[in-house]
Amino acid sequence: MTEFFQSLGMSYEWAWFTATFAGILLIALPLMLAVAMIIYVDRKVWAAINLRRGPNVVGPFGLLQSFADGLKVFLQETIIPSAANKGIFILAPIVTFTVALAAWAVVPFSATAVLADINIGLLYILAISSLSVYGVVMSGWASNSKYPFFSAMRAAAQMISYEVSIGFILVCVVLYAGSFNLSAIVEMQRGHGLGFVNGYWFNLLLFPMWVVFFISSLAETQRVPFDLTEAESELVAGYQTEYSSMSFALFWLGEYANILLMCALNTLLFFGGWLPPVEIEFLYWVPGIVWFLLKTFFFFFMFSWVMATVPRYRYDQLMRLGWKVFLPMSLIFVFLISGWLMLTRYDDPNYDCVPVGVEGTADTDDAVLCGPERIVP
Repeated sequence: MTEFFQSLGMSYEWAWFTATFAGILLIALPLMLAVAMIIYVDRKVWAAINLRRGPNVVGPFGLLQSFADGLKVFLQETIIPSAANKGIFILAPIVTFTVALAAWAVVPFSATAVLADINIGLLYILAISSLSVYGVVMSGWASNSKYPFFSAMRAAAQMISYEVSIGFILVCVVLYAGSFNLSAIVEMQRGHGLGFVNGYWFNLLLFPMWVVFFISSLAETQRVPFDLTEAESELVAGYQTEYSSMSFALFWLGEYANILLMCALNTLLFFGGWLPPVEIEFLYWVPGIVWFLLKTFFFFFMFSWVMATVPRYRYDQLMRLGWKVFLPMSLIFVFLISGWLMLTRYDDPNYDCVPVGVEGTADTDDAVLCGPERIVP
């Protein structure tokens, strides 16, 4: 895109700035629209499972309900409690929202549609998703109220508990893919299962890791059954108790942007990203971005399904699951997968790694694709 703006007569610096800004808008604006729509889908799925109708008044089939809710909070007065630390109180939702958007910079929607195709994309997402808890902790402390404070403490403990196991699960995927670049990880899933299934989920060693990753995603995004940070029966509205108007809406938008990110990661790391489910020629007629969006939407449906059917965990059960079940399990699988790869892959004299661009052009700054099916520059 930089070349396009240079062709219009701009200097390289201005062309780069304009192209980057345009790329950010091309991701952020559709993402905000997607968040509005998935809130509607979330409520519809929940209603259907409860044998209710859900949103059906504003717009055709209730499609404009999320926009009406957004307009309502936008027109409300922002109330700041007199005992609150005003600066941090206002900053907290901004941090949550900004961090949620920043993670999408490295997500590849197709082989060519990615804002920043960096070779440590997965590490970047792990770091950024860890920052999301800061907004919750800041809001809990700055509100100067008991319920938000308890909620913030729970959020910090919950994030630490599940980030560790998520980190080890990502190590398992990286061991198989040989790269931290998300586009390279997707390409390495091409024909991974029996030569025709696109996705690591078909692998007996990685399928249990996907199950653990999916459950940890629920905990990381504070969704049911792990929504202990905003448990209505105990903590009113948790860390959002003292918030109103747009500051409340920013928390809401950030939360759903994080949920979409976790759905996208499930798609990219285990289900082949923009690749079709199986290696059949006519399935490639469908654009890659369509496959990516369909898979992401499927995972969001699973998130909503769990929300409507699974009861909330107790806090001690949440901690026990994270530290006594998921952490040992993910560690064991790191050893199993590394041992299996040492036996089957790295003892093979025909196996080597060649630094290549994701589209097959030699470029040492890009991903390292490994294996017999590597692209030789």
